Amino acid sequence: MAKRKTKSKINKGQIIKAFAEMARQKSIDRDLLQGIIEDTFAQMVRKKYGPKAEFDIIVNMEKGDIEIYLIREVVEIVEDPSLQILLEDANKGEEEYELEDEHLMELNLENLADNFGRRMIAMAGQMLSQRVREVEKENIVSEYMEKIGEIIVSEVYQVRRNDVYVQHNRVELRMPRSEQIWRERYKKGETLRALLKEVRSDEGTSSQPEIIISRSDPMFLYKLMEIEIPEIYDGIIEIKSIAREPGERAKVAVLSHDERVDPVGACVGMKGVRIHSIVRELSNESIDVIPYDLDSKTFISRALSPARIKEITIDDETGTATVLVADDQVSLAIGRGGQNVRLAMKLTGLTIDLVKEGGEDIELIEFKDELGDKLYESLIMLDIETAKEFLRADEQMLLEIEGMTPKKLSEIRAIMLVEFDENELRDILPHLNVDSVLQTNANGASAHNGETSDVEKTESSAPEETPGNGRNDEETNDTVEEAAIADESNSNAEEESSAGESSEEAIENPPATNGSEDEVNEASSEEKALPTNEGDTNNEPAELNEDDIQTA
Repeated sequence: MAKRKTKSKINKGQIIKAFAEMARQKSIDRDLLQGIIEDTFAQMVRKKYGPKAEFDIIVNMEKGDIEIYLIREVVEIVEDPSLQILLEDANKGEEEYELEDEHLMELNLENLADNFGRRMIAMAGQMLSQRVREVEKENIVSEYMEKIGEIIVSEVYQVRRNDVYVQHNRVELRMPRSEQIWRERYKKGETLRALLKEVRSDEGTSSQPEIIISRSDPMFLYKLMEIEIPEIYDGIIEIKSIAREPGERAKVAVLSHDERVDPVGACVGMKGVRIHSIVRELSNESIDVIPYDLDSKTFISRALSPARIKEITIDDETGTATVLVADDQVSLAIGRGGQNVRLAMKLTGLTIDLVKEGGEDIELIEFKDELGDKLYESLIMLDIETAKEFLRADEQMLLEIEGMTPKKLSEIRAIMLVEFDENELRDILPHLNVDSVLQTNANGASAHNGETSDVEKTESSAPEETPGNGRNDEETNDTVEEAAIADESNSNAEEESSAGESSEEAIENPPATNGSEDEVNEASSEEKALPTNEGDTNNEPAELNEDDIQTA
């Protein structure tokens, strides 16, 4: 016959020792763990004896012992067993009680399963574990909140597509893609220095908060400089502001509080040894150290280095600085892809508008004679008040104006284009009929100066015979028909020659042409292909066009 299985005892001492070991591993204070155990057993007692039950719980962590005393009132008639006990039952022990005395009954905890039931014990174990994890999370939050803004050294243990996970003192930290230097590649097991940026206590797992680290934050560069440059750590040199594009370039404004200390020289170090160590840590990110100045104009000029600035005007109300630069300095001021001016704006905290020297617009009223009063008034009503606004305007909209024809539009455009450098209109030319404009460019220029164009002369007068036209009086046929054909051919040849000569005046450095339309267009194409940044000392081409900036 099979024997009945004996129930294994759940010893109170074993439970306390197990949780004491857990607390030691999780760095939980022993007194705090004692409070957790007391709270857990208190919930067990209330579940068994009712929520109104009164009791005392004594936990001895050194001995691994726990005692629970149920407190009840001695009465003659019991109405609530969890709060009252009969006088006869109370006096069954060694002590004698009287009515209304408090009776203390020690609960038998030798086998918790017998007293509370296995299900309740299991629930208590889960509650105890959950409470320990909560305390652990609170401790981690408290510890790392104090370290925000500091550089920590950790080890990479997991690399995912958008996140890198590291371990620091057995605590998991996360570096999202937005906080990484884009050109860096991380490997499992490598040591990583990063800035502790944020602790999110309401996120993460039940036992650990979400802790964010960063290598792209400007404060990371600040802390690296503080470590590598003693003068910054001691407060002799102050970092006033930092602007970064991680992995590419950074600008740092520094100020010395000691006249004997050069702030830039101290940061760079002998032969650049100090700044180079920081550059290597940031994956060869270029760092410009700039002396800070209380004068905003001087500070802006330094922030835009290596470009040389002509003039700066600051509007304090809007926080905008208008900066005038020479033609050959525009690319340097803008930087590759606009990087230099973006960093300068971040560094100074001002909006910077670059204006190219000589890039002024022309009021539309200057072309009133060519437009005529009616067309001029119509354009003003459409808020077109300058030549560049006219050139940028939609062609279909302009043709809808009464009195505007395609020919008239082409002539006016040609007249206006003569007044500007091609570089200033690089954003406009693709939207214009460049071929027709270039062909009528010289005509428009001469008309603007009050002269009659060669084409108009050809149309208004009979053509004259010119040398080299392939005709001879002796070879001319006597018939009227042949003479008419000859005159027409001669007129066309002169008209083409006149148009070719006019186009040569409108194009700088043209190739040799015979005046034909194809060669004029070819000369125009070559002109547009010429480099536009001559004199630019920056060997790296700027991705942001010079004409994308505002021109005064």
